Amino acid sequence: MKTYTAAIDLGTTKVVSLVGEKSESGYKIISFRETPSKGIMRGEVVNIQNVLDSLIPTLDGIKQDCSVDIKEVYVGIAGQHIRCTDEGCKRNRQKPDNLITQDEIDEMNEEMYKTRVNAGEKILHVIPQSYNVDDHIGQTEVVGMVGSQVEGNYKLFIGRTNSAEHSKSVISRAGLKLKELVLEPVASALAVLSEEEMETGVAMMDIGGGTTDLLIIENNIIRHTAVIPFGGNSITEDLKQGCGVSSRNAEQMKIQYGSCITEYAPDNKTVIIPGMNGANSREVSFKVIASIIEARVAEIVEAVMYEIERSGYQDKLHSGIVLTGGGSQLAHICNYVTYKTGYSARIASPQNNITFDSPEAVNKPSSSTAVGLLIYGCEKALERETEVENGNIMLDPMLFPQEELETVEVKSTDQEPKKPKVKNKVKRTSIFDMIGTFFDSANNEA
Repeated sequence: MKTYTAAIDLGTTKVVSLVGEKSESGYKIISFRETPSKGIMRGEVVNIQNVLDSLIPTLDGIKQDCSVDIKEVYVGIAGQHIRCTDEGCKRNRQKPDNLITQDEIDEMNEEMYKTRVNAGEKILHVIPQSYNVDDHIGQTEVVGMVGSQVEGNYKLFIGRTNSAEHSKSVISRAGLKLKELVLEPVASALAVLSEEEMETGVAMMDIGGGTTDLLIIENNIIRHTAVIPFGGNSITEDLKQGCGVSSRNAEQMKIQYGSCITEYAPDNKTVIIPGMNGANSREVSFKVIASIIEARVAEIVEAVMYEIERSGYQDKLHSGIVLTGGGSQLAHICNYVTYKTGYSARIASPQNNITFDSPEAVNKPSSSTAVGLLIYGCEKALERETEVENGNIMLDPMLFPQEELETVEVKSTDQEPKKPKVKNKVKRTSIFDMIGTFFDSANNEA
């Protein structure tokens, strides 16, 4: 019997549920269901019942499509509450001539989870950036080195506890088991970034309906993330207010007639807006539409540039900026981003050899997060299978684990009677630590 992986993207504008598996050529999607979302604002679950009303039909649709009864799911977490900060941890070694072990490094990483944060917040992930061993500065691999002092430099990714709890509540009320909450920009990166881009330095902008997520990766390490509280819905609302039209008309104007660059809009073209309740129709020029869109996009790009400069990696983004998400489909947005930032820009849809009977449903920027969640889930399932084959027992992943996890004692197959049994520590594997490995695996099998 085949084992499938299920993922759910609870977005501001849409809810996506999909089921798939790892195939010889990449990732095969068995079923993909999408519906407009309700009850989610700026990436956060606000009304649990409204979200359930959007989610349940997608799950029922998947069951009709492929007779798969979903039980466990990977879910994305986002929202403007997510932030990151720099912290350090220094440790003096009593025996400087002994080799530095992985256990020492793991203990330092675990210690960072105890860093004090604001009330109502929780440390989601601790990402090592580099280590200093005595006079050896900026090392990324220190296991096996010797020294009297080890200092770790870390990025702490922090989020609000209640936001995660609301997402967990939706999943449990839908009768599902939550396998893991995954940061949405990381999921999108898994779907759209190449191995070369992650190595040479890249900034990914995921322009969703409620927010714009920024993720900076360099040398296969996540260096910075930020959430800009503006997205495609902000542009639609600006058009609604600026042109005095309904939300539906504003969204249509944005998609069909909009541009991010006012100069590119034709001078002699207008859109006719039908009057309501017998009122006279009105005309809105393409220039006006473009000017409204450009003003909001300028605000988003300025916020992104501020975060890029704050990260300290503005001179290391040799692969430029990758745009994804539904908002990346605005006309001329690549030209605008390149002009304003000086970086090269491209629009990205899910890659890594994604196969599906209806490719138009998944091969679009707005599906990046959902497909990335599936990729992540497939790789985690493969990782667990490998652990089982190697005789290690994997514990269910915890959302915000802090205590050191240990496997149960496993009897050795070695027949030497005097060989002691050892409890093997389970190293916490975060999505950030594994992101480079995931891409290596995907590209090697492609």
